[in-house]
Amino acid sequence: MSDPTETDGTAGTGEAAESAQPASGGPGERHVRVVLVDDHRMFRTGVQAEIGQTAQTGVEVVGEAADVDQAVTVITATRPEVVLLDVHLPGGGGVEVLRRCAPLMSDAEQPVRFLALSVSDAAEDVIGVIRGGARGYVTKTITGTDLVDSVFRVQEGDAVFSPRLAGFVLDAFASTDAPPVDEDMDRLTQREREVLRLIARGYAYKEIAKQLYISVKTVESHVSAVLRKLQLSNRHELTRWATARRLV
Repeated sequence: MSDPTETDGTAGTGEAAESAQPASGGPGERHVRVVLVDDHRMFRTGVQAEIGQTAQTGVEVVGEAADVDQAVTVITATRPEVVLLDVHLPGGGGVEVLRRCAPLMSDAEQPVRFLALSVSDAAEDVIGVIRGGARGYVTKTITGTDLVDSVFRVQEGDAVFSPRLAGFVLDAFASTDAPPVDEDMDRLTQREREVLRLIARGYAYKEIAKQLYISVKTVESHVSAVLRKLQLSNRHELTRWATARRLV
């Protein structure tokens, strides 16, 4: 389903790409311009069908992207109010998109706000993108109606989380004994962290490839990168390292 080479890094219609001014429409004349960033085309198509009927929802999807480079290009070109951002993306993950779009997020006149939309409910994924500047995090089990509501809340500056995930953020940012930033973990991309977690749970390379929609060779490359970055020798050491950090 994933096709990072497809030409999804476009800004939708020419008019939508050229204009950053909100148009009227949708319930109560609400309107928000949104970019979808996810490496699964079928998922993007489903979200577009669910929330992108502008006359009914007020949501206008002005662009899509399947990897980090496409995302930065489309977001910079369209300047949407809200970006729906997957956590795990080719090219460095959602955190890398946030890092490269930091100037757009801090624009006082026309800020671009990010809402993470991911299948993952792992604490490190939630905390990672919130540290990166996202305004919220919801999982892909969310309904279309709730997703539309979440998008508008983020547009207005609110923070939005799926109920169970809010606790992760409170624990990480509100507690005085929150664990320090793990420099070793920060060396890993989001995809490398996911491969590491599955390795630690005992998955074979073929099983990981199937679950993440990538090739076995790509899994091997990720494992090699993790071993090199963490200065470990084999998957058994990786498992002990991950278990010690409660990633399993």
